[in-house]
Amino acid sequence: MSENKQSKNILLQLFLSTLYLSAFTFGGGYVIVSLLKQKFVNKLHWINDAEMLDLVAIAQSAPGPIAVNGAIAVGYRLAGLVGALVAVLGAVIPPFVIITLISFFYEIFKANMIIRAMLKGMTAGIGAVIISTTWDMAESVVKEKDIILDCLMVLAFIANFIFNVNVIYIILISIIIGQMRAFIAKNRKEKILS
Repeated sequence: MSENKQSKNILLQLFLSTLYLSAFTFGGGYVIVSLLKQKFVNKLHWINDAEMLDLVAIAQSAPGPIAVNGAIAVGYRLAGLVGALVAVLGAVIPPFVIITLISFFYEIFKANMIIRAMLKGMTAGIGAVIISTTWDMAESVVKEKDIILDCLMVLAFIANFIFNVNVIYIILISIIIGQMRAFIAKNRKEKILS
């Protein structure tokens, strides 16, 4: 298969995957991130767990919805700028269409007890998917067998969950710690080589 045809197949599969996931995902960004991981890491093997964890961190720290940011990050990783554009297009079409339709029928939906009950029931499923995603991400960090990363993960959880520290501060502190570790590792490597 030629490289051009393979590239078009990847772009088509990327578009259809993000379109499908976005169309049938309820519950926000972390739910779609879990499904992106399942599709691109577990099923297609286009990226690995560590890369997905990095892409999620980038998606979370960038401004905007995490579902769109996650699609952009995965698309860019797989096919560059064109991949990012294709992925974001696939990710935004379903919510745009659904919200447009809902806006026309808002009064009917608002009064319908069946739809209200259905949306309440989805809340439990969404919570389970978010817990599953958190567990998978934590498991990836623990697999690294790096005590500093493990401690950082636990401290970030405690800071946010118990002390309500803003996530932006946690991300910034994590970036600083990561940069310091990279700088120290680089200096050690240079000393060993010299």
